[in-house]
Amino acid sequence: MSTSPAPTSSIDPADVARFSAIAAEWWNPRGKFGPLHKFNPVRLTFIREQALWHFARDGAAREPFEGLRLLDIGCGGGLLCEPMARLGFAVTGVDASERNIGVASTHAAEVGVSVDYRPGTVEGLLAAGEPAFDVILNMEVIEHVADPGAFLRDCGRLLKPGGLMILATLNRTLASLALAKVGAEYVLRWLPQGTHDWRKFLKPTEIKGFLAGEDLTIDGPFGVVYDPLRGTWSLGSDTKNNYMMTISRPASPVS
Repeated sequence: MSTSPAPTSSIDPADVARFSAIAAEWWNPRGKFGPLHKFNPVRLTFIREQALWHFARDGAAREPFEGLRLLDIGCGGGLLCEPMARLGFAVTGVDASERNIGVASTHAAEVGVSVDYRPGTVEGLLAAGEPAFDVILNMEVIEHVADPGAFLRDCGRLLKPGGLMILATLNRTLASLALAKVGAEYVLRWLPQGTHDWRKFLKPTEIKGFLAGEDLTIDGPFGVVYDPLRGTWSLGSDTKNNYMMTISRPASPVS
């Protein structure tokens, strides 16, 4: 008697446990996620500008993305979900850590922002028949999953025709080994030791390779650069450390 194979999982239990252990720190700008708070403005600006262009929305509108559904996969404590909800998106935030979801839900309730938070995974959404999303945020997540190729393709299957996915991650270069791993965790102590495994950083060509044959258009990479004198991040041409990419699905032809 044959049995069907068990569904694959994107979860890396060690990474989930690591982030769960510091979940209470998400909204403390001087805590363990302080560097992410500094990084957040450039991410938010990039997401907003790319979505305004992609969906031809009016940036002067109070809620320019009203009527669009957005998924933040690996949402953590909700640092992106809340501002996206304020821009008019109907936001779903999913994270493998129930503690992260608890922190995110509590904070959203405290500040009066409506976000649909759920513990879970992208493959769980697919298995449950979740309707596709207009926008998917895949931000600093793929370097923490067990099978990045399968994870990315699953994310693509949750993207509507005409939809947009934005991905941010770390490049696997000697520069990122020095700065993002050794420098950030052991010298500057921006991040708890063990936050990243440099071997799981991904080159832009690998991202494109994972999606070869999929009905998706990939643009980028777009470099994200840190200015140590000002302590700020900005978009730039240097992709040796951090970078972002856009992944879009062609719209369905009009019948």
